[in-house]
Amino acid sequence: MKISRRAMLAGSAALIAYRPMQAEAAAPDKPQPLRPAHDYPVEPVPFTAVHVDDVFWAPRIETNRKVTIPFAFHKCEETGRVANFVRAAAVMRGDTSDRTLPGYPFDDTDVYKVIEGASYTLRVQYDAKLDAYVDSLIVKIAAAQEPDGYLYTARTIDPEHPHKWAGKERWVQEEVLSHELYNLGHLYESATAHYQATGKRSMLDISIKSANLLCNTFGPGKRSIYPGHQIVEMGLVKLYRVTGDERYLGLAKFMLDARGPGGKAYNQADLKVVDQREAVGHAVRATYMYSGMADVAAMTGDTAYVTAIDAIWENVASKKLYLTGGIGARKEGEAFGDNFELPNLTAYNETCAAVGNDYWNHRLFLLHADAKYIDVMERTLYNGLISGVSLDGKSFFYPNPLESIGGYDRSPWFGVACCPGNITRFMASVPGYMYAQRGDTVYVNLYAAGKAQIKMQNRSVAIVQETRYPWDGNIKMTVDPGSGGNFSINVRIPGWARGEAVPGNLYRFADAIAEPPSLKVNGRPAELALEKGYVRLARNWKRGDVIELELPMPVRRVIATEEVEADRGRVALQRGPIVYCTESPDNPKESVIEMALAREAKFATEYRPDMLNGTVVIKGVAAHQASDGTTVAEKEFTAVPYHAWANRGDSKMLVWMQDRGATAGQPSA
Repeated sequence: MKISRRAMLAGSAALIAYRPMQAEAAAPDKPQPLRPAHDYPVEPVPFTAVHVDDVFWAPRIETNRKVTIPFAFHKCEETGRVANFVRAAAVMRGDTSDRTLPGYPFDDTDVYKVIEGASYTLRVQYDAKLDAYVDSLIVKIAAAQEPDGYLYTARTIDPEHPHKWAGKERWVQEEVLSHELYNLGHLYESATAHYQATGKRSMLDISIKSANLLCNTFGPGKRSIYPGHQIVEMGLVKLYRVTGDERYLGLAKFMLDARGPGGKAYNQADLKVVDQREAVGHAVRATYMYSGMADVAAMTGDTAYVTAIDAIWENVASKKLYLTGGIGARKEGEAFGDNFELPNLTAYNETCAAVGNDYWNHRLFLLHADAKYIDVMERTLYNGLISGVSLDGKSFFYPNPLESIGGYDRSPWFGVACCPGNITRFMASVPGYMYAQRGDTVYVNLYAAGKAQIKMQNRSVAIVQETRYPWDGNIKMTVDPGSGGNFSINVRIPGWARGEAVPGNLYRFADAIAEPPSLKVNGRPAELALEKGYVRLARNWKRGDVIELELPMPVRRVIATEEVEADRGRVALQRGPIVYCTESPDNPKESVIEMALAREAKFATEYRPDMLNGTVVIKGVAAHQASDGTTVAEKEFTAVPYHAWANRGDSKMLVWMQDRGATAGQPSA
C-alpha cells in the first residue's frame, strides 16, 4: 500500500489532516483510498509548522523533550512495561519460562503514549539516539503481535490464565474491564504520529494488521461491541486519515452506535450516544468518546452526533467545569458529579481528563469556528493541565484539587501511569493548537512568541508573534504573505479580556473592566467588532504588515454562581488566563486556609525571574478570619499561579479564599 508524502507530513498533534493515497490496483487485503465528502470545516495548522521561542511554552516543551520523555521511557523499562512485550514474544516462540502478567491490562498503553510524544519531538527536532530507541521498542511490540493481528500482552503471555480483567476469551470482558480496544486506540494514535514523524511504516503496519482484525471481527452482521474505555474511535479515524481505508471510519462509527442503552453511566453506555445530553461517568472515557464523536461527525456529516456533543458541552461549561478548567469532581469512578457539584479539597480533576477536555474543545472549535471553545481550552491548558507535571518534568499529579491542607505532593510515577504518558504526548503537541485556517481565513487562537508558516488554498502566510504572554498581554504579529493578497486574519479576543470569565454563568468577574482590549493594524486602530469571539481583519495584506493586540491584565476577582455550594462566600483571583492560589511557602501556614479577602483589597503584581522558573506573583493584604467571621489579623499575602503549586515541597494551598464581607464560610470540602 502506497501512502503519499503529503499524507505522511500533513497533520497536527490533535488531528492528522486527511490526504488520499494514490490509487493502486485493487486488492482485497489492501485498503483503498477514499476522499471524504465531509471533514472539519476548519483545519488546524500542523504543529510542525509552528515554532515557539517564548518565555512560557518553549522551556516547557524543551523540558518535555530532554527530561520527561526519557524519564517516562526509563520508568516504562524499570516497571516492566517494556518487558511485557518481550515476554509475550517469548511465549509465542515457545518459551514459557516467564509468564508474569502485567500489573494492569492497560500497561501497554504507557509505552504507546510515550512513543507518540517522542514521535512529535522527532518531527520537530531530530535525535538519532531517540529515533533508534523508539525503533527498538517497535521491534519488541511487533514481536508481541499474534499472527492474526491480535496485540494484548495481558492475554498473550498466558492465554490459558490471562489477566483477571481479561476474561477467558478475546473481547468478552471488553465492555467492562479488559481494555483490549483501549490499548489499540493508543497504539493507532502512536503509530500515525510515528509514521507522520519519520516516514517509517514499522508501527503503522502493526496498527493496520490489528485494525484489519477488528474489521474482520466486528461490524454489521458480525460481532457487536463497544469499548469499555473509549479512544479506539479516535485512533481508527486517524488510521483512516492516513490510509484512506473507509472500513476504519465505518468501524469507529459502528462502535459508537453500539453503545447503550441499558449499560452503565460510568462508561457512558446508559443511553445511545446520540441521545446523551449530560456529561456523566468517568471523565476521561467521556471526553475521549466526545472527541471520537466529533471526528466521526466531521468525516460523515452525522448531525445527530453534533447535536449531542454540543448539548453535553453546554452542560459541562455551565455546570461541571472547575475554574482551572479541570473536570471530574469525584474520586469514586474518577467521574463527573451532579450539576454544580464542584468540591475543592476533594476535587479529582484527573490530569488525563484535562488532556481529554482540550482534545474535545479543540475539535468543537474545528466544527463550529467559535472562540468559546478555545476559551475553555486555554483555561484548561494554562491551569488544570500543566499543573499535572512538575516544573522539572520528573513528577506528576494524577488528581488536581483546588485546595490542600498538606500532605499532597506530585509523584515520579504511578501504578496506573496514564497521566505521565499523556503529558509527554500533549506537551509536545502544544504548538499545533495555536493557529487554524479555513479557505482564505487564518485563525489566531493562542498567543506565544514564535513563527508560524501557514499554508492556505492559494498562498503561504508567515506570522511572527512577539509577546511575553501569559505574563504580559501585549502581542505584536508581523505578517508576511509573500507577494501579498486579499485574505482574512481572525484575531481571538479571549473571553477573560472581554469581561467573561467562562462561556455561560458558572463563574463571573466581580469587578468591572477598567481598560478594554485594543487592536491596531499598522498603527491604526481597528474596530473590535466580534464574530464568535474573533475580530476579522480582512484586507489586502502585504509583507511587513503589523497587528498589535493589547490585552490588559489586571488582577480580577472571580465568584461562582450560588448553585456551587463549595464556593459560596468565596472569591478566587485570576490574571489574564492564569488562575492563582495561595500556598504556604509564601504565606504563614496557619493563615492559608483561613485567609479572607476584603472586597476593597488592592493588588500589586511582580514578575519574579528567580521564582518557579520565572513567574508573575500577586501581592495584597488579606485577613486571617476566624470561623465566626471575626478578623484575627491582617497580613500581606502572595499568590502564585495554580499550575505551579507543589513545586517547593509539601504545602497547604487554596484557590477559593473567603470573601470578607460575604457570609463567612468554612474551608470547602
